[in-house]
This record gives sequence, C-alpha cells and structure tokens, in this order.
Amino acid sequence: MENSNPVKFMDVTFRDSHQSLFATRMRTEDMIPIAEQMDNVGFWAMEVWGGATFDTMHRFLREDPWDRPRILKKYIKKTPFSMLLRGQNLVGYRHYADDVVRAFVEKACEVGIDIFRVFDALNDLRNFTTCVEVIKKNGKHFQGAICFSLTERKMGGPVFNLQYYLDKAKALEDMGADTICIKDMAGIISPYDAYELVKALKETVHVPIHLHTHYTSGMASMCCIKAIDAGVDIVDTSLAPFALRTSHPAIEPLVVTLDGTPRDPKLDLDTLLKLDEYLESIAPKYANLCDTTKISVIDTGVLKHQIPGGMISNLVNQLKEANALDRLNEVYAELPQTRKDLGTPPLVTPTSQIVGVQAVLNVLFGRYKMVTNQVKDLCFGLYGRTPTEIDPEVRAKALKGYKRGETPITGRPGDYLEPELDKVKQECGDLIKNEEDLLICALYPTTGKEFLKIKYEKE
Repeated sequence: MENSNPVKFMDVTFRDSHQSLFATRMRTEDMIPIAEQMDNVGFWAMEVWGGATFDTMHRFLREDPWDRPRILKKYIKKTPFSMLLRGQNLVGYRHYADDVVRAFVEKACEVGIDIFRVFDALNDLRNFTTCVEVIKKNGKHFQGAICFSLTERKMGGPVFNLQYYLDKAKALEDMGADTICIKDMAGIISPYDAYELVKALKETVHVPIHLHTHYTSGMASMCCIKAIDAGVDIVDTSLAPFALRTSHPAIEPLVVTLDGTPRDPKLDLDTLLKLDEYLESIAPKYANLCDTTKISVIDTGVLKHQIPGGMISNLVNQLKEANALDRLNEVYAELPQTRKDLGTPPLVTPTSQIVGVQAVLNVLFGRYKMVTNQVKDLCFGLYGRTPTEIDPEVRAKALKGYKRGETPITGRPGDYLEPELDKVKQECGDLIKNEEDLLICALYPTTGKEFLKIKYEKE
C-alpha cells in the first residue's frame, strides 16, 4: 500500500507522561542519556516543558526550570520542542498581568521552545491574546488547544456539542493558530466521537489537527486509531514504560498497527524498544510515586462520572481531613449541579479544583453557605467567560461583600490586572540576578524566593 499520508507523532515522555504518573518528578539527568536517540526517532515534536514542570522543578527537584530546555537542546538538534502553556495562567495557578505574560513567553522562546500549546480552562480565547502576540512576533508555532469536555456520556447536548468545537476551531484559526489541538485531559473522548470530531474539523478548518488524550478511561488507543482513520494529522503518545494508566497511549503498538497502511509513520520499532529498556532501568527511582492502590490500569469510574483522576484524589483528601469520607457519593452527586451553577466549565486545572472544592463545601455545610475565594473570582469574571451563564442567585451570594465589588466584569481578565514585574523586583531585591529569576519569583512568590536562596547559596 502506498504511504500517502503518514501520521505524525508528538512524544510526551519528557513532560506529560511523568506528570501524569510520577507527579512530574523526572529529573533532567535521567533525560540526557537517551536525548540524542530520541532526536533520531523522527517525532514531529517532543513535549519537554510547561504544565507542572516549572513548579515541580524549582519546588521539589531544586532544578532551575529555565535550564531544562537549554540543556536538552544541546542533545536534541532536529526535533522541535513543545511546551504546554495555560494562556494567561502561564505555568501557575492564577491569571498574571500582561507584563509577566509577555516576559515569560519571550524568555521561553529564547531558551528553546518552538511550539506553544496554549489552552484556557474555560476555552475563553480572550485569555490567549497576549501569549499569541508574543509567540507570533518571535516566529514560533502557535498551537491553539480546545479543552474537550462533556456534560453527557457522549459528545452533544446543549453545551459541548460538535458545533461548539467547530466554532472554537474556526476562532483559533482566525487568531493565527498554526495547528489546532483537541486537548482531552481527562481521557473522556470516546472513539466514535473522536472520529466524528476530527472528520468535521478537517472539513471546517485548513490547519493540521492534533489529538491529545489520556489513557485514564481505557479508550485512548482506540481513539487514536479512529482519529487517524478520520484524517487526524498528529497524535500525542508516550514511550511504553511511561504510558497507560493516567498517562497516554503507547507509541509502540500504534507503530505496528499502522505498518503497511497509508498512514504508516515508518518509525523504527527496534529504536523505540531500546529507548523503552532505558526507561525501565530508571523507572525504579520513580515507581514509589505511582498510584498502586488499584490493580486496574484504567479508571472505570471515569467512564461513568467523567471526573479527572487528580480531581478525585483532591476530593478524597478534603473529605478525609473533614472526617467525612463516607460522603464521597454525595459529593459525586453534587458535582454536576455545582458545575452547572458555576457556568459548566471544562474540568481542567484550575476549574476542576474550583468546582470540586465548592462541591465538597456544599455537601458538608449546605449549598453555598461557604464560598471559596476562587469561586468568588470566577463569578466576578476574573477567569473569563464560562461556557454557560453562571446561576444569578449563586453569583449574587458569592459576590456579596466581595473585595472587588458586586458587579461582575465582562471584559478580558488581563485588562483588569496591574503590571506586576516592577513590584516583584522591589520585593526580591538582590535575590534576583537576572530576568529568569525575576519570572520565577513573579510566578511563585513564596517557593520561588526559597528556590533562589538555595540556588545562590550553593554557588
């Protein structure tokens, strides 16, 4: 069969895989021994940075986050580097002012990031604008990501239906997206939905389509095959030792599956198997971080309740602390209602935690008797526009006596934030030796300062 349209693979072993399985703890020193071989596989790109890496590296690994892409670039010279960027949240947990966003993206371009996968937890594309401006100005690749979400078992219903995704994709293309990514962080897209969505996207926009999904529910590899049949251009995979569970589909079975088909990527299986051997040799360092509470590799619960794994562990911890673990089922029942009250956000960082924590409080103390600051911020419009309207009664309760006022904003959240960098400079003084240090402190005021003290005392 003629190899007419080979599918491309982006490898996520050095970022999302260990973030999903081992709490983002993989060290740069463990990446270096296979970096050159990874460069020779023929990946479309490698995701090496972003997401939680920035936080974990400075906080737990005591590594300077800015060094990782720079170090890896010495070994990986052909394959482009990709990072995950949470729009105006960057790699932190709140919206940062435009001056921080601009400086961060400039610096990321400088240290070696080629492809920026930008997403927003609410799919509010106004939270992309500042990032995209800088990405484009530097001549880098802007990948616009749409968080895949559901309110029902399958794609459809009044909110997250096919048209919702097609409209977002068209808007991203108009913003100048070089590729469009369906970002299914909870592993809830099902194979036939993946087929229908990719097929419709290919007919609607002209840029390449990229599928990112997690193995959590057990559907991911089937989704990749159906998406490939529908004409998807790029899929995210991991090397097998760091694949499956809450991580990603493994590349090796897909390479064999596609062998001899028109979409055959013609990647060398032997090379991949050698890389697997190496990962197996370092895996014992990280194995203790792997969740071994269940024998099942997939979370069958997510097929029913569609709650991402990380969100569940947080709910369980919250209930444990309140001595109320027996009320977990009440929380599961409350979640969809709280989510609807708060404007049906996709369940991804940080909205998954905002909805989850509030649902627990609603069960423990009565509905909206206690409201978190994050829910107040969400109701005020500081995260952006929610997919559906926030319940007016809930909004009024949340904003009663709120520090910024009781009338929500409707504009782009970044327009309401004062510049931050000069203030951080003053606060941190001599601790900051360069712009990279400044950005670490701007993103993580407390742990950032602690890290810099350690960094320079060592020297």
